[in-house]
Amino acid sequence: MSRQALLPQTAPFGDTERASLDAVLGTATPIQRAWLAGFLAGLDAAGGQPAALPAAPPKAAEPLAIIYASESGNSEKLAGDVAKLARKSGFKPKVIDFADLDVASLAKEKRIVAIAATWGEGEPPARSVRAYNELMGEAAPRLDGAEFGVLALGDTSYAEFCAIGKALDARLEALGAKRAHERADLDLDFDKPAAEWIKGALKALAPPASAADNVVAIDFARGASHDEDAEPSREPAVVEVVDHVNLNSSRSDKETIHLALAFEDGAPAYEPGDSLEIYPENDPQLVEEILKASGLTGDEALRRALLSERDITTLSATTVERFVKATGHAEAKRLIESGEVRAWIEGRHLIDLIETYPAALSAEHLNSITRPLPPRAYSIASSRKEVGDEVHLAIAAVRYETHGRARSGVASVHVADRIRNGAKLRVKLKPNRHFRLPQDPAADIIMVGPGTGVAPFRAFVQERRAVEAPGRSWLFFGDRHFTHDFLYQLEWQEALEDRSLTQIDVAFSRDQPEKIYVQDRLFERRRELVEWLDGGAYFYVCGDAKNMAKDVRASLVRAYADVKGLSEADAEAAVAGLERSHRYQQDVY
Repeated sequence: MSRQALLPQTAPFGDTERASLDAVLGTATPIQRAWLAGFLAGLDAAGGQPAALPAAPPKAAEPLAIIYASESGNSEKLAGDVAKLARKSGFKPKVIDFADLDVASLAKEKRIVAIAATWGEGEPPARSVRAYNELMGEAAPRLDGAEFGVLALGDTSYAEFCAIGKALDARLEALGAKRAHERADLDLDFDKPAAEWIKGALKALAPPASAADNVVAIDFARGASHDEDAEPSREPAVVEVVDHVNLNSSRSDKETIHLALAFEDGAPAYEPGDSLEIYPENDPQLVEEILKASGLTGDEALRRALLSERDITTLSATTVERFVKATGHAEAKRLIESGEVRAWIEGRHLIDLIETYPAALSAEHLNSITRPLPPRAYSIASSRKEVGDEVHLAIAAVRYETHGRARSGVASVHVADRIRNGAKLRVKLKPNRHFRLPQDPAADIIMVGPGTGVAPFRAFVQERRAVEAPGRSWLFFGDRHFTHDFLYQLEWQEALEDRSLTQIDVAFSRDQPEKIYVQDRLFERRRELVEWLDGGAYFYVCGDAKNMAKDVRASLVRAYADVKGLSEADAEAAVAGLERSHRYQQDVY
């Protein structure tokens, strides 16, 4: 039976136009029709043309709070995706970083989407610690009457997969909110499942539509061409390696590659503090070992996939479970059932699993066991104002041995061993608006970056030199040996001479009997350090999250306590104040 036409013959359209409009409107949802009606009415009004009055008063957009806890930017990007789709679905969204969250204000929200990444072994992202602890604490507000959905991001190579998202999901329910959409726990290849979850969550959180709710209010004040989420392109690009230099001496036990990459069509609009993701290739020798252990050495298509598309190093409990499901291996199954799988996988890779538990494998099995090979992000070590259409990186080659086998970092050793000048790499920009120079170039900056953590501060100093920033700058750098591991030493000396760097303090841990680290230098210079911060200086930390970043923060708390005679609690509050005002910024990994 044919569908009845919606537009009458008297409508001011031709037959073809009426048919096209009927086809669109006949399949549109109530929300889509409401949006279109409000849009057309608002468009006429904005253009100064008289607009027909709707059959019913405009329906106010429903408020939606989107809170995110992010370390690398993935949760933040997804929060933006939620906001964009939410506007089209009749919501009035607001996006809130956990770093800026007033936990008490959540009591006013009726619809909440929380997107949370888990950092390290089950910890919240560094910027989110304060608000996360408050939400988990006894003073957290009741959320009775609110509805929520939680999207959790994690990495199955860690034991506490998606722990923060799981904890938030349980906590929001415990505070009285109703779960409108089930939580999703996503691994590194989260793009497609996240998009599906977002659609489902917004549908679940949408208020029931009624016959009168046929017009949605549209905010035309933003302007048709305005996009508050505009940012530099994140599309992958192919670049050429124009410089490949080992920054350590030949006698060092470390290898740090300075990599200069040229963009043929111009470098993306990156800022100091941003990162660049490299799409690496796996070690060809490791690929051959896996093919041999699997009995698949003759499969060329699989060889290509394992080389550049699949993650063949990560071994997680999930990997073992997928292996058992694919092969039915009895001993591997017993490993899971015994509860010892997490201890066994520590320090091991996929090759260890396949060799320890031999089984008949196919290309399909290996694809189902492994996940897509993710890109690796590295802090950009250059300013476009100084290097033009290039991007510079500082990459430390990761090499170690466990369980009698030599191991290596996928991207870092690909760059160190198999990339030379003239080679091509696929890369993608990863902006980080939470690690930025002060807007006021007259503001002082303090930079703490041991090892390759110094990379973004090279960009900071280049940028400040290019704009002739009048503010002072102070660098704390550390590594193992002054003679062999002083990364960019000559450049820092030149920067001191031209005053783009005001002063530098160094800590080389192996040059004396007692190990000295950057946090020790910070405490030694505590009086001047606190003086700078009291004068409005910004404090930046880049590098290891597990130990260094925590030790640096603890050292700064001690410095405040000692210099200003504060209790431990008051000193902690002083540093927390720097964080809330965004004058304490971290880029840790």
